[in-house]
Amino acid sequence: MLGSMSMNKQKINNEAIYDARKLGKGKMVVLGLQHMFAMFGATVVVPLITGLSVSSTLLFAGLGTLLFHLITKGKVPAFLGSSFAFLAGYATIAPKGEANLLPYACFGVACASVLYFILSALFKAFGAHRVMKFFPPIVTGPIIIAIGLTLAPSAINNCESSGDNAGLSWIVAIVAIAIIIICNIFGKGMIKIIPIICGVLGSYVVAVCLGLVDFTSVAKADWIGLPFTYDQTVFSIFTGDTDWGLITTSIITIVPIALATMVEHIGDVSAISSTIGKNCIADPGLHRTLLGDGAATLLAALFGAPANTTYGENTGVLNLTKVFDSRVIRIAAFFAILFSFSPKFAAIVTSIPSATVGGVSLVLYGMISSVGVRNIVENKIDFTSMRNVLIMAIILVLALGITFSTAGNISFTIGSVTIQLSGLAVGSLVGIILNAIIPGNDYKFQTDEDLGANEIQKDTREM
Repeated sequence: MLGSMSMNKQKINNEAIYDARKLGKGKMVVLGLQHMFAMFGATVVVPLITGLSVSSTLLFAGLGTLLFHLITKGKVPAFLGSSFAFLAGYATIAPKGEANLLPYACFGVACASVLYFILSALFKAFGAHRVMKFFPPIVTGPIIIAIGLTLAPSAINNCESSGDNAGLSWIVAIVAIAIIIICNIFGKGMIKIIPIICGVLGSYVVAVCLGLVDFTSVAKADWIGLPFTYDQTVFSIFTGDTDWGLITTSIITIVPIALATMVEHIGDVSAISSTIGKNCIADPGLHRTLLGDGAATLLAALFGAPANTTYGENTGVLNLTKVFDSRVIRIAAFFAILFSFSPKFAAIVTSIPSATVGGVSLVLYGMISSVGVRNIVENKIDFTSMRNVLIMAIILVLALGITFSTAGNISFTIGSVTIQLSGLAVGSLVGIILNAIIPGNDYKFQTDEDLGANEIQKDTREM
């Protein structure tokens, strides 16, 4: 599709970019704000679920986006926000958002970013067709499905609360779910682009009316302050009693998740290419976009922020406005950075009740699994082949079976170090190995002129 694009389509897109430069500073700022709000709803939900800092999340979403634009020469109008794919990793290392454990989880995410650098180098050296043969949809699809399903119990737990507020909590959660569905199905224009933030705001108002919101922390918070503290960073775990077993567990548990997110990154770049009418896979190239995504994730993780990923919400805004100038995205990044220096703003976000988070999460986690199913369907995986049936079956059973077992992981000791492998990590690794050794891997990755709209895979956190 991209390679055979007509000159007329290219002319239209060039005119859209040219018009953006004629808009003037005022309208460019408004467009930047729109992009900031498009990513905001999904981006801040991740720290609400994991316990990470809202302020650092916004700061490194902005800085990560600017770094991505620098590496890709400003040719890809993408915004990088929080990735939902790594939620399972955070939940394994810090299941209750423990402040002392989150830096270990962030260390695992930082190590996962190294896979981006490796894949970037492999794309540059060998080309996409050879590299992606090891990560076909029959492997990545079930992994994505497992990510959503393993997170499902936490969504239900957030929807519930003890005591007399149990019924009220479910009312708030159901309001969030209903608003998201209505905005997605019946929304027009910008409303359809930001269903998450609409769901959060709507249920938040209901929660306030029901007396479920405590504004004490909001009143005490300063208007201006630093986005993060040293003890939230990865560096802090090496200045005291370092738990090397937990470090090892974090690496082995979280790094395999990047195998799915990297494939979906390629899908997001494809979506952007189709939207703006320029082949970003060829120029600046997947090696640069992967490098930019990995660098942004590494930077964020080191300073206690969630992993970054290209955002489909902002691609939707591009399609809505027909303004493809990357400068608009960079304006949005600067706004995200600006908001990150307001503790009072972060306190308002963190005052959102768990029932609201639960309602939003219930939809998002289901959508993650649905994306995995769509990945398999759109790539027309042949399930009359016992090879494909076995690979998918073993990935799902290992990932879900181990996660919901009594122990919740596989634990073993090497010397004095105890290592714990999550079900998702085991399922991912076994699936990749089986795909490599079982005969019949005929998957051919489509790039450049072969890449069409029906090969586009969206991010695991996209609505």
